[in-house]
Amino acid sequence: MLWLALGALTLFLFLGGLRAFEQASVSSIKALLLWVAALGGLTLALLLVLTGRGPIALGALAMFGPLLWNRFRASHLSGSGFFGLGNGGTAGPTGTSSGASGGNREPQSPRTAVMTRQEAYQVLGLAPGATEADIRAAHHRLMRTAHPDAGGSDWLASRVNMARDVLVGAKHA
Repeated sequence: MLWLALGALTLFLFLGGLRAFEQASVSSIKALLLWVAALGGLTLALLLVLTGRGPIALGALAMFGPLLWNRFRASHLSGSGFFGLGNGGTAGPTGTSSGASGGNREPQSPRTAVMTRQEAYQVLGLAPGATEADIRAAHHRLMRTAHPDAGGSDWLASRVNMARDVLVGAKHA
C-alpha cells in the first residue's frame, strides 16, 4: 500500500511539473535548467571532495572555471544577471533584463516611434526620391529575410513595414 501511495504521489508531482512546464516562459525554463546544472555541478564537486577525490574536483574546476568566469564577467558588464535574468529576476523579450542599465536596452517599438522619410529610405536601402515600385520591390526583398517566419524578428519586420508605410502611405499599403 505504501508503494502505491508513493507511486501515485510521484505521478501527481510529475504531471504537476509538466503543467508548470507548459505554462512557463522560455526564459524561466532556461534559468531553471541553468540553476539545476549549477547546483548539480556543485553537488558533484562536494561529493568528490567528501569521498577523497578532491583532485578530480580541482581538475573539473580548472577545466570549467574560465568558462564560468567569462560568463560571470559578461553578465555583470551587460547589466543582466548571471543566468540571463535582470535585476528584478524577470527576463525581457530577448532574455535581457528590462531594467538593465547602459546601452543594452530593447529598441523602441516601431509602432510608437516616429520614423522620418530619411530613416525610411535608409531602412529600405533606397535613395531619396525612389519610385513607389522601387519602394515596394525593396520592401518585398527585405521581408523575405526579415519576416519572423523566415527567421527574422518581429521588430525588424515591423521596421521594414513602417518604412514602406511612411514612404508609400498606409492607405496605399
